[in-house]
This record gives sequence, C-alpha cells and structure tokens, in this order.
Amino acid sequence: MAGAGVAALAAAGVTLQNANASEPAKPAVQARPLSAPAAATLASDLTAHLGSDTAGSYYDAKARSLVVNVLDKTAAKAVEAKGAKARIVTHTLAQLDGARTTLKKDATIPGTSWSIDPVSNKVVVTADKSVTGARWDKLSKVVDGLGGTAELKRFQGEYKPFIAGGDAINGSGGRCSLGFNVVKGGQPYFLTAGHCTADISSWSDADGQEIGQNAESHFPGTDFGLVKYSSDAAHPSEVDLYDGSTQKITGAAEATVGMKVTRSGST
Repeated sequence: MAGAGVAALAAAGVTLQNANASEPAKPAVQARPLSAPAAATLASDLTAHLGSDTAGSYYDAKARSLVVNVLDKTAAKAVEAKGAKARIVTHTLAQLDGARTTLKKDATIPGTSWSIDPVSNKVVVTADKSVTGARWDKLSKVVDGLGGTAELKRFQGEYKPFIAGGDAINGSGGRCSLGFNVVKGGQPYFLTAGHCTADISSWSDADGQEIGQNAESHFPGTDFGLVKYSSDAAHPSEVDLYDGSTQKITGAAEATVGMKVTRSGST
C-alpha cells in the first residue's frame, strides 16, 4: 500500500503541487508524551467514550505515547484531540473476540495459547514444539478459517501449566484465590489474602498438588499473606480473567482514592 501511494504521488506530482500551491500545509498531529500510568488512564477514558469505535490500544514506550486503534477518521480525530496517536485498523474488537471464541471451541489443544495483539490487530495463536501431526493440521485449519483476524506462530519451547493470579488455591479444607505472582530476593512467591493464610499454612492447586507454604501472614489490621512456592520454576505475572483470557501485570503502585480497580478470583 505504501509503494502504491508513492507511485501515485510520483505520477501526479506536478498536478498536486500546482493545485495545492496556495494552501498551507497542515501540521502533523503530535501525540503528547505520557507516562505508562497516564496512558492507561487515557486509554480507559477513550474506550469508555468511543466504545465500539475503538479496537484496542497499546503504549509505545520509546515514543512515550498512547496508540489507539480506531475504525474511522471521526474516531481518529477524537483520539488525537485527547493527545493520543490514532491508528485506523481493519478488525473490530468484536471480530477479534469472535475469533478467540472460535479458537476456544474448535482448537483447544494442549501446547497452544492465543491472545489479542493490538499492534498487529489480530489474534496471535502460538503453538509450542509439542503440537505436531494431526494437532498441528487441525490448528492450522481453524486459524486459516478465521481469515485475516488470526495468525499462527511457532514457539520452539514447550508450554507448561502454571497457576495464575485469580486461580483457586486450597488447603486444610478451605479455598482461597491466588492474588498474583511476585518475586522476592530472586525467589518466586505469590500474594493472597491474610484471612486465608491466618488459618491455612500449606497450599495446593486444583489438582491437589502442593504449590507453597506461608512465608508471611498479616490479619487482622492489614489483610495479606505471602506464600513461597515449593518450586522455583518460572511463574507468570498473569491474572486469569475467567473469560478465556489473562492479563499480565507489568508493575505495581500505591492505590489512591478514586482509582479504578478490577478484581478476579475463584469465588
């Protein structure tokens, strides 16, 4: 498309130059520099305002700007007026969610994962090295059937199941929810509720496999517990959203009054 545009301009250069000679060039709209938290707040506001006219967003850390995917020029102007960078894309979030639903129904295959990638405006499906033969053929067929809304990639390692934030944890006949995974002194831990660790000291996953022992417990007063994993294997900083997707935690901050929060848990 870029090449065609250059060719067209080259062919019509003299005409355009003459026709626009008296018109001042419009300055390019510059996105204002934003910190990551400020970009997240702006993204939330724009999504609420524009609704289905947006198709996801992401933070360009190098340019320190928020990039918002939109479906038309009207939405693009609204985004730019707020200081973000607008990017007109093809696929709506509804289309991408539909692709993800199809994958869950027709291609739930061990060794695969998928997520909406706002940069490519597609659902990126990744298969590890264990997905071969008939399973690879089935996955490829489903992805191909989704047209341009999905693309298939290969991961040379092997996925292994790990417990994530929001998942159920069990101990001594009680159930709680894992908050999210953290690292302390280079070792893997997870945070959970202190009113859970006050009564239970050893924790297992849904399959009954022990996953950790309490390291700290604070309740009443404050309400949090820190549990050290029994294994120091990798543990992802993800939260299960209970809709077939997860959200990765990339940082932490002090909560402030009026801040929007999201809770996800097994209960």
